[in-house]
Amino acid sequence: MNDLTILVVDDESRMRKLIKDFLIQKNYNILEAEDGEKALKVYNENKNKINLILLDVMMPKLDGWSVLRQIRQENKSLPIVMLTARAEEQDELFGFELGVDEYITKPFSPKILVARVEAILKRTIPEEKEMKSYDGIVIDNEGRTVTVDGKIVELSFREYELLKYLLENENIALSRDKILNTVWNYDYYGDSRTIDSHIKKIRHKLGKKGKYIKTIRGIGYKFEMK
Repeated sequence: MNDLTILVVDDESRMRKLIKDFLIQKNYNILEAEDGEKALKVYNENKNKINLILLDVMMPKLDGWSVLRQIRQENKSLPIVMLTARAEEQDELFGFELGVDEYITKPFSPKILVARVEAILKRTIPEEKEMKSYDGIVIDNEGRTVTVDGKIVELSFREYELLKYLLENENIALSRDKILNTVWNYDYYGDSRTIDSHIKKIRHKLGKKGKYIKTIRGIGYKFEMK
């Protein structure tokens, strides 16, 4: 994980220092911002080298939601983890609609934070140098891109991982719990409707090919081309 850069955005200096100290121990490069406006400035100056953003929700000048919206306008795949003191279900669902990849609720264990960051970044780094095609849906594991009939489809980090998991398990019915534990890479205790929200967006982005993602009533989903 050397040479990977994380942008830590939080208006509390003690919180930024705590996160920074733990991440530096894992050899990550750290950039900091104390408010939303500074976050966008640092992002725009370093967008080609930032690998993940830890983004607080409640901040002065520009809140985390506004920062998230602006970044997602141009970058759909950069992993963004929201740090929030609120754990309301509707807030989380709203965030996932905007393109949040994960939530971490304050107060949190710094070790758990690092573990989640590492899990996301490990899945971000391509390992396989191959491309697979499913009736015009082509997933490039090296470039982490998806094309449909030759046209690139913009997917968020979590949408990409979810679609990849479905494709790799073609014709297998996958339960919501299994999807959460595998794609989200930890025991997620929120509402499983976050999966439904992601599936809906993926189907829309795949266009006519979205029909291959089948809903299995009472279970979950599967990818099937029959």
